[in-house]
Amino acid sequence: MRVLYIATSFPEPDKGATIYTDLAEALNEAGHEITVAVSEQARNKQHTEMKKERGFDVLRIVTGNYYDVSFIEKGITTLKIPILMKKGITKFLGDREFDFILFEAPPVTNAGLVAWAKKKFHCPAYLMLKDIFPQNAVDLEIIKSNGLLYRYFAAKERMLYRTADIIGCMSVANKNYIIEHNVWLDKGKVEIFPNTKKLTNNIKDSGFPMRERYGIPHEACVFLFGGNMGRPQYIKLLCKAVEECKNDEEIYFLFIGRGTDRHKLEQTIRKEKVKNALLIENLPRDEYEQITKECNVGLIVLDPRFTIPNYPSRILSYMEYSKPVLAATDKITDLRDLIEESNCGEWVWSGDADSFVSKIKAMAISKELSIKGSDGRKFIESNLNLQRSIDILEKHFN
Repeated sequence: MRVLYIATSFPEPDKGATIYTDLAEALNEAGHEITVAVSEQARNKQHTEMKKERGFDVLRIVTGNYYDVSFIEKGITTLKIPILMKKGITKFLGDREFDFILFEAPPVTNAGLVAWAKKKFHCPAYLMLKDIFPQNAVDLEIIKSNGLLYRYFAAKERMLYRTADIIGCMSVANKNYIIEHNVWLDKGKVEIFPNTKKLTNNIKDSGFPMRERYGIPHEACVFLFGGNMGRPQYIKLLCKAVEECKNDEEIYFLFIGRGTDRHKLEQTIRKEKVKNALLIENLPRDEYEQITKECNVGLIVLDPRFTIPNYPSRILSYMEYSKPVLAATDKITDLRDLIEESNCGEWVWSGDADSFVSKIKAMAISKELSIKGSDGRKFIESNLNLQRSIDILEKHFN
């Protein structure tokens, strides 16, 4: 297959990996010819360029800043992306042929771009649906359900679903939600396309070099939260946990990442004079992997107001490294079902702060962490390996 992957995020090899880079590499290794066209943040690159990365062509089209920016700037960039992507694809890839198009959402505004690409290259498109927008913004009270912005983005969302020949959803709850809230949609084009990940076998810790570097006690149970710290992640709950556990010497919190609500953690740690919590903005890939090995529990937190079934891919990294998970989420997501089926950790409703803190304190002294971590690793090996994604795609377009 000749695949055109229109991506929103596709880090360069030395800057890390995601479920998207893993999938592209797996397609390439399976013998398919893949070309990636990705919108690149202006802060990272000045000019559009195409070069070989990970064994295949990656076209980086400079559009605007999308991550770690205000909602207004993100909105402006979102509107610019389709226009600039069309220009870049035409200039660099206009004379190529493709058998199908792979793309993701968010953003919903890429529907017009994909519809254009389908017509230009005469091929179908597969949507990997990773978020349900604009309803998630309504849930978080960022936009109003009867407002102009909502109506605009809801129209874009409908166009997105119409444009895709197949819609791949992350979980059963996601699939059911899309079908139930879009009764006009052909149910036959909606299927399960789970998040999958390339797995490393180097998961055993060899000492505690990262703990020593940052002064983290060797005997403490370290709760790791890695990734974006924005509104969806409900940082308020993490602040509550840090405050409630600041005198527990057997507990240590490690937060790695950036985001619009990161400052809330900084303020809490500073104001409460917390000694058993550390906030790191970013780490090189090898150092992040090492510190993951040295931690004990992976944290996932989502706002309790969500009415859409979010399904954070972050859980895959924790399971990959045999780390048990503590997830505090809304009641709509079926992430809880995954945790229970795999026995990889614990779940609480994120609207119950006391239960979240109690789970932290219980897991800090639990003797079953290694068992749950091992069970999570076994589950991801058997059920969420990359070959499953390849099989699904080849079934449609090979």
